[in-house]
Amino acid sequence: MAILVLLRHGKSMWNALNLFTGWVDVPLAYDGIKEALKAGEKLKTYCFDEVYTSALIRSTQTAMIALSKNDCGNIPIIQHNEGKMREWANMPDTIPVLPVYEHEELNERYYGQLQGLNKQETAGKYGADTVHNWRRSYDINPPGGESLKDNYERTIPFFKSVIIPKLESGKNILVSAHGNSLRAIVKFIENISDDDITKFEIPTGEPIIYTYKNSNFAKKSEENG
Repeated sequence: MAILVLLRHGKSMWNALNLFTGWVDVPLAYDGIKEALKAGEKLKTYCFDEVYTSALIRSTQTAMIALSKNDCGNIPIIQHNEGKMREWANMPDTIPVLPVYEHEELNERYYGQLQGLNKQETAGKYGADTVHNWRRSYDINPPGGESLKDNYERTIPFFKSVIIPKLESGKNILVSAHGNSLRAIVKFIENISDDDITKFEIPTGEPIIYTYKNSNFAKKSEENG
């Protein structure tokens, strides 16, 4: 039986300012760092074989900070696939490495023209209902940006081709990503309808844990360990 943990990044500096972030590479706020540390305490006994993050810093920061609390002894190191970062990354075999892979497929929704705008001010300009549909509907795109459906169609082929084979081989996997890319994964895993996924929210810094066996996912709760 393998373990899959989904972890939404902690609160970022732009979350704290109530700004649309999307693909802008904004780091964690102080509260987000504390959320990542709290997540690490919850996951400290989980021994991961591989870690996958988005290509955005808040996602990678969250994974690394959470793993600083881990008891399993492996050191998380970002894996580079090209250039001198790969060529010169020589390490002795005695170092217990936990490989960390960054992939754009796990990035947050691209919010297009909304990125950097204040959410409340945008609702005042375009109307609360319009902005709500841009943010929460499944297939309505914000101006120049991605819908959740677009995010799903970007993220799930990667999840099926890369993550699931790792689980099939018995590896424990941590995925540190974003509200919408993780909603896409949860939608796929739990077969949530297009309508119901619009009401599903993933809190920052709260791990979602699944077991995986015989091609089936089962969600773990704090009550069942």
